[in-house]
Order: sequence, then structure tokens, then C-alpha cells
Amino acid sequence: MSDVAPAEIAPVEAAPAETAPSAIAPVEAEQRIKTLDVLRGLAILGILVVNAPFFAAPWQTAVNPTLEPLAIHDANVWSWFVPHVFFEQKFITLFSLLFGVSVFLVGGERSDLERGKVLRRRLGWMFVFGLIHGAAIWFGDILLVYAISGFFMMFARSWRARWLLLTGLIMYVLIYVLSFLSAGVLTMISANSLEEMRVQMWAPAAQSVDAAIATYGGSFSESLKANYDTWTSFVPFEIFNTVPRTIAVMMIGLGLFKVGFLSGARSGSVYWMVAALGAIALAIVAYQAQINFAAGFEFLHMQTRGGLINPPLSILISLLYASVLILCVKTGALSAIINALAPVGQMAFTNYIAQSVIMTAIFYGGRGLGLYGEVERETLIAIVVGVWALQLIWSPLWLARFKMGPLEWVWRRLSYGKPLAIGKLAAA
Repeated sequence: MSDVAPAEIAPVEAAPAETAPSAIAPVEAEQRIKTLDVLRGLAILGILVVNAPFFAAPWQTAVNPTLEPLAIHDANVWSWFVPHVFFEQKFITLFSLLFGVSVFLVGGERSDLERGKVLRRRLGWMFVFGLIHGAAIWFGDILLVYAISGFFMMFARSWRARWLLLTGLIMYVLIYVLSFLSAGVLTMISANSLEEMRVQMWAPAAQSVDAAIATYGGSFSESLKANYDTWTSFVPFEIFNTVPRTIAVMMIGLGLFKVGFLSGARSGSVYWMVAALGAIALAIVAYQAQINFAAGFEFLHMQTRGGLINPPLSILISLLYASVLILCVKTGALSAIINALAPVGQMAFTNYIAQSVIMTAIFYGGRGLGLYGEVERETLIAIVVGVWALQLIWSPLWLARFKMGPLEWVWRRLSYGKPLAIGKLAAA
């Protein structure tokens, strides 16, 4: 534990400075919990892998691996297999776990009225940022979901860890029980209705795909309108389907923090045990992915038995990743990677929006390169790696001169309602 300060691994009962009720101000760098920043950094980078196909081509081609321009074949199946097995659902789940923690760190106990006001303003401004991001930049925005989920989560932030974990797990299980039941209904609907769903959700006509590519790759106004139309069609689904799951995961995340798991306060054996469970879940998902490939990604198969394994098991795989990184922080292993991830996580909001700006500049028409619908999955992964490198380089460079990321400063300035110094020299 040579590179870990005591405050970074202290149990939550020790009242770390980050949660002190008297500190109605953004947390200082020396008070941050390192494990949380490292995990946020990993999550924000991992999310890009899953989002990338949705930036690059019509969303149906992103979800259906048989559709051009993102179709896979025997030679490039890895470009679908690796993101699906190791990234899809895992990193958004990891980030949701951490967001549940942030609701508590910002808002404190429910009895702390001043911090509660800050939390409500913070979530309110996140809602506004989500509207702007989704409508004007990229339709796949998650900030709106987090803001809505956070408003529900804030009422539970003072619950004991036991009740947070129990309630979150019950909600999580019930959500996927309903998913399994809904999938069963699909097998009973008429062939005509099933075909309509297949065309709309999975395999639109080639002319429809070409039209979407032409629109997103057209002028700035055309790509903006296309993005807005897609966003408005997605918002109801995100609110009614994604918000409940997100709340459940946030509860689990805060519960895990309160028992000292996410802060790194548990014994090494606990993390090894959780990692073992996550490894089993990862093996199951990998096996299911092979079955889906062999089945040719047939629509009914993917909407039933082929698509029901990965989402519920994602939380175990997320905790596998968390356990490995926390063990690295505790032991000083892979210190170069750990130290590289922490600044990215410290600037998670800025880096998330920056990913959208960069990727839409590359793919959308009227904003930059206009490569929408022109890249394959292999090239897309190379682009993702390039964005990773950029954010891993620029995040520590920025934080060497400033206390927080630029969008973090704007967000906190609005949340706390008072001037905040961003430059380290100004703070001195």
C-alpha cells in the first residue's frame, strides 16, 4: 500500500473529509478518494467503446452485428466479440455504481439541509446539461437518466448499507425477471407483428439505412435535426426502462461504499472473492456470445435467450473490474495505469462531453470529417484507442495547472452558487 494515503482507504464510518457536513464546498484534491477516481476513469473510457458504433452509423447497425457498415464476419468477429463481452453494459453499470456514491458524497446525510440544497441544484443542472447534450450534440446522452435517477436516489442516501443493498438487489432482480417475462411474450405474438418489430428494431431496409447515413452525413443542420429526432424518440424509453435499473444500481453502489468496498477498506480476500464471481459471469457471457454468433444473430433469438444473459450479469463483471483496480490501488501494483486513470476520472464530466464532441466531429456531417457510415468496426476501435490516448494525456496536463476540469468548474459554480477558483495558483 505504498502509494495509498490513509484517507484513500478509510472506511466510511471514519467520516472522510469528502463527506464532512461543514465543508459546503467542492472537495479538494488531497481529500479525494483515489479508488473512486480510478474507477471513474476506467468507466468513462470503457463507455466510449460501447457508444462508438452509435456515433459512427445508424443505431440499428450498431445493435445488429449483421448490418453494414458495421457488419462482422469470421475475420473481424473479434471487433464485435471483445466490446460485447468485456464492455457492453459493464462500464455504464460501473459508472452508475459510482454515481450512487457521489449522491451521498455531495449531499451528505438527509439531515444536512445545506448540502441537500447543493445536491438538488447539482442534479438540476445535470438535467439541463443532459437536455443540451442529447438534443444538440449526441442522442445517446446518459446525463438526463442520471439526473432523474439521482432525484430519486437522494431520498435513500441516508439509509443503512444493509437496506441500500437489499432494496437495490430486489429492484435489480425484479427488473430482469420482468425482462425474461417480456421476452416470453415475444414468442407468442403473430408472425406479422414480429416481422414489423424486426424491421423497425433490428433489420431496416437498406434504403432506410442509406437515407439515415445521408442525413447524418449531410449538412450541419441536417445532422443536428437527425440527432434531435433520434434523441426525442429515445428519451421515453430511457426514462421508463433505464431509470429504474439505474436507481437500483446506484443503491447497490452506495451500499457497497458504506460497507467500505468501493473505498478500498475491505480485506484483500473480499475483493478476490468478488473477482472470482465476476470471472464466472464473464465466462458465461463469452459463451453466450459464441452461441449468438453461431445463430447468426437471428432477431427472435437475440430478443429472447440470446440477449437476456449479458445485462443482468453485467453488475458482477463490473465488480470484477472494480475489485482488480482496488487491489492494485491497495498494493501499489500497476501504478502507472492507476495513476493514469485517476485524472481521467477526476474530470469524468468533461471527458464524457469531450468524447461526444470529438466523435460527432469525426462522423457527423457539417461538424468535421463527416465519416458517418463509412468505417468498419476495426477502424472504429482504432479511433476509440486514439481518443483514449488523447484523454489520458490531456487530463493530467490540465490538472497540473487547474483544480478541476473546465466543465466540472462550471457545474460546481452553478451548484454551489458562489465563485470558485479553478487555477491552482489562484487558490494558493
